[in-house]
Amino acid sequence: MSPGPVPPPPASPYAPPAAAGAAPSSPSVPYSQRPAAPAAAFASPDRSYGAPTSPYGAPASPSGAPSGGSHQGQGAHTGLPQPYGTPGSWGPAPGIVPGGRPRPPRRGLGAGTIVGVLVLGLLGGAVGAIGTDVLLDARADGRSGRAEVVEVPGAPSGGTTDRAPGSVAGVAAAVLPSVVSLEVRGQQGVATGSGFVYSVDGFVITNNHVVAGAAGTSPITVTFSDGTESEGTVVGRTEGYDLAVVKVDRTGLVPLTLGDSEVVVVGDPVIAIGAPLGLEGTVTTGIVSALNRPVTAGDQGATSWINALQTDAAINPGNSGGPLVNLAGEVVGVNSAIAQAPGSGQTAAGSIGLGFAIPANQVRRTAQQLIETGRATRPIIGALIDNRYEGEGVRVVRSEDVAAGEHPVSPGGPADKAGIKPGDIIVAIDGRPVTQEDELLVAIRALAPGDEIVLTIREDGADRDVSVVLDEAAAD
Repeated sequence: MSPGPVPPPPASPYAPPAAAGAAPSSPSVPYSQRPAAPAAAFASPDRSYGAPTSPYGAPASPSGAPSGGSHQGQGAHTGLPQPYGTPGSWGPAPGIVPGGRPRPPRRGLGAGTIVGVLVLGLLGGAVGAIGTDVLLDARADGRSGRAEVVEVPGAPSGGTTDRAPGSVAGVAAAVLPSVVSLEVRGQQGVATGSGFVYSVDGFVITNNHVVAGAAGTSPITVTFSDGTESEGTVVGRTEGYDLAVVKVDRTGLVPLTLGDSEVVVVGDPVIAIGAPLGLEGTVTTGIVSALNRPVTAGDQGATSWINALQTDAAINPGNSGGPLVNLAGEVVGVNSAIAQAPGSGQTAAGSIGLGFAIPANQVRRTAQQLIETGRATRPIIGALIDNRYEGEGVRVVRSEDVAAGEHPVSPGGPADKAGIKPGDIIVAIDGRPVTQEDELLVAIRALAPGDEIVLTIREDGADRDVSVVLDEAAAD
């Protein structure tokens, strides 16, 4: 059963509405008959992901979006019939082509997971016990029957449950009280996800897709780590960034600190906390596996563009909206999507170590906009990107490929002022090569209006750098 269209987010009751004259949404794709180009694809928190090209840096019209797409990933569904398929069913998952670039699924993934009786099997029959403070080293030291005692750095001794603040256990103990689970009851069923406290006065950050079903009068139940519950209200949300802010009537909460995602490097240890499959307060660990991973995610015409942090920390249905934190307990990302192995079909079980999080710097900027105005903005360059081009780099649409009266480069826009012309090839942004249109689009959307970027343009075999000051438009 397909859901009805999701109404636009309401204006925020916590700040004056956005000023009149705000930049309008980008125009629709002018040559809509073209086939959609391959784009990054993920089984995200409830959704299968793939996206067509975008005009002026924005997602294309719903005509290019997969129909009947189903949610699967971090946002788990349980109970009543689900909006995007049969509860508990799983469709074919997208794969990852050589080089790590995800490709879109041929059809949507099944809905969420029914959380009922959970049966845990013992692997291998028995589990051996390991001491908390020593390991036995089997190396012979010249005296028969003796094993060398090796101290484990950082391990507690004397049977205490105290842990160092910078250990995984120490970070988990500090962060868990600020992590919440969310339950949204709508006409199509019940959706669950995760979130975390953003301010002392009751603002909570989560994913848009977790609360999208509550865009009308559907109630949101926010459950805190101590088991208490509060009713939540959506303050603002944006599909384009897959972020939402929920308000609960509480004060004195302990917010998590948003870190600086620009200083995150590959290999940094990270911890994911949330409620996978409804199991609240679940902690998983891993590392940052990659940076700037272009994730385009969406169904039913709703597309998210994420310049994601990739992690191998286990992320499963229900983790959506929960924090990805470093060993200082700072939020470096918001867990939002997972990829699955090709051909997993009905046997898909969840994480295979390919999870994706929205970087903290993007979260900070967008969440503050949602709190202040109820809406978010996005940066644009004012140029149509040709998703049918198959050569090196990303090509601006040629004049002959648009209808009469339409412009591949918006007159007076940032690209036009920088001297970018129809048919130009963009091969890098700020020195970082781009080979696919989604790489360029998520890199731009990760920035802020007013930021200056350097695009490397290839024209007639020669490269030149141009500076572009990003303009602003309303985010979707």
